[in-house]
Amino acid sequence: MTNPINLFFAFLILIACKENPNVNVTTQEISLSETSISKTSLVILGTIQDAGSPHIACKKECCVNLFKNENIHRKVVSLGVIDPQNGKTFLFEATPDITTQLKKLKELANIEKELPDGIFLTHAHIGHYTGLMYLGKEATNASSIPVYAMPRMKSFLESNGPWSQLVTNSNIELQALTDRNEIQVTSNLKVTPFTVPHRDEYSETVGFIIEGPSKSVLFIPDIDKWDKWERPIIEAISEVDYAFIDATFYDGVELNNRDISEIPHPFIIESMALFNNLPQSEKTKIHFIHFNHTNPVLNPESEAYNTIINNGFNISKIHDLIQL
Repeated sequence: MTNPINLFFAFLILIACKENPNVNVTTQEISLSETSISKTSLVILGTIQDAGSPHIACKKECCVNLFKNENIHRKVVSLGVIDPQNGKTFLFEATPDITTQLKKLKELANIEKELPDGIFLTHAHIGHYTGLMYLGKEATNASSIPVYAMPRMKSFLESNGPWSQLVTNSNIELQALTDRNEIQVTSNLKVTPFTVPHRDEYSETVGFIIEGPSKSVLFIPDIDKWDKWERPIIEAISEVDYAFIDATFYDGVELNNRDISEIPHPFIIESMALFNNLPQSEKTKIHFIHFNHTNPVLNPESEAYNTIINNGFNISKIHDLIQL
């Protein structure tokens, strides 16, 4: 029996180079403006998978030139939120690139303070929490930065060095999150965590719904295959205005030296097949994010990139901005 995903992928290849009258223009709507931000807004501070790009010890074409000519926009996945009315900023994920990401967040917010008013963590994989180390005494020696974490994540930070030192030295102040329980962080901003299936060696894994005064965002940078989640992803997308979702790998071809069963992220081609029958208004919400260094989507001239755009979806770009 023919695999329907393979048929769909073949169809996408055929149409990738054709002009699509429904091509999404959302990327223009949210392109970064350097002017003063007057409303609660979200900015993309990174789009790359945990280990970055170029990737350590990589000898593939995707990385060779980047070792010689660094691309300063290749930052690990992170979102920043700015609430100018309350003079506050928040960071989603503490990545190894936190130094430059927080500086960009400060500049966009046009505020004096260098550090955010809170950091939200999804899970204990290297690209999502290790940036906390820069809040310690070897770096900023921060004072009581609120760090929002689920129970296992909170316990992991409290019980394991060097993270426990951040707690005992009051560099960070852990704030407990509960599955599907909304918290009001400012008068303009609400955040709701929800658990998703993933490799949970040291902590649970969550996504977030981030709600501003008028818009809401779904953020799921890491998840196993969509059918492993108890909730249909299409239903979750229907309830928000924007959805930033796991797009670690485009397909299995780029994983020619890894056991796919050990990395069960949803391939982009699988997600596009799942979302194929959605109306354009729903497709427009979807922004793929969290790209592995091998992902061809990182090349805007690639067939993969054009296939996604021509089918009405979006590809997250660093420093894109949306009003919440």
